[in-house]
Amino acid sequence: MIGSNQKKKYTEQEYLELERKAEYKSEFFGGEIFAMSGATNPHNIITTNFISFLVNKLRGQGCRPYGSDMRVRTPINSLYAYPDISVVCGERKFLDNEFDTLLNPVFICEVLSKSTADYDTGGKFMRYRSIESLKEYWVISSLEYRLQKFVKQSNSSWLLSETTNVQDTILIESLNVEVPLQEIYFEVQFETTN
Repeated sequence: MIGSNQKKKYTEQEYLELERKAEYKSEFFGGEIFAMSGATNPHNIITTNFISFLVNKLRGQGCRPYGSDMRVRTPINSLYAYPDISVVCGERKFLDNEFDTLLNPVFICEVLSKSTADYDTGGKFMRYRSIESLKEYWVISSLEYRLQKFVKQSNSSWLLSETTNVQDTILIESLNVEVPLQEIYFEVQFETTN
């Protein structure tokens, strides 16, 4: 008999069957399903600004940006997640004929909130690194002007650089696109705490 405090474990196939019928998005890891929380106004503005910028810059370049409705699967530990932004270049590889789970992004960006900051820069990034095609990972704060950029090196290590200056222009090395941070943070007003 299963104890009342033990959570049901799901297979990847069970998760996908449930997720594809679900009204709300959930992520999957280690046999568990995790409901996703809603995003704040700054988070939504940053994500929309950035994906709009990428769509315009990458048009006709053979790269396709996706928003947070595109699920991504990691090959190690089978994380199914919905990054805020993912970009694939060249042939798009999907898990199956549903074409809703991307396997080969070259760039992923997460917009951080209070509740996701530790996970997005820790455990989630650790799992994303198992995606062979992934060359670059950005985390952008929705609480302050802060961008962390992780770039995969030739020896498979990851190099971190960071800025808190909204006047900076940062290169997405994997896409050869320069991004003025003012574009990403356009019309963002941070919540103030008293």
